[in-house]
Amino acid sequence: MGLEMGMITVDCTEPQRLAEFWTAALGVSVAADYGEFVMLEGPASGGPRLGLQRVPEPRAGKNRVHVDFGADDREAEVRRLVGLGAAELGRHSAPGLEWTVLEDPEGNVFCVSAKGAH
Repeated sequence: MGLEMGMITVDCTEPQRLAEFWTAALGVSVAADYGEFVMLEGPASGGPRLGLQRVPEPRAGKNRVHVDFGADDREAEVRRLVGLGAAELGRHSAPGLEWTVLEDPEGNVFCVSAKGAH
């Protein structure tokens, strides 16, 4: 297959401010800042990088797409992300899977589960 995922882009009203949250959350740096678009470095473990794109309106309604992250210690990671400015929205489970739903400082929803379970 010739298609691979290169970047996940999040719409936001203040990309530089949101980059502060996501660089701290992911332990990466800003790779490029074009004013209207901020691109973060890719994770050391591989996988897609995160882009933050300015849009004129705040998020309204539920995200149509969200990112799922895995963590060695989900509870500790959720506490750390909340300390950085995320808000916890809920906890869910299905057979063999538990995850926490959070939103970043601009209200974009993402999930954290145990590593390998997402």
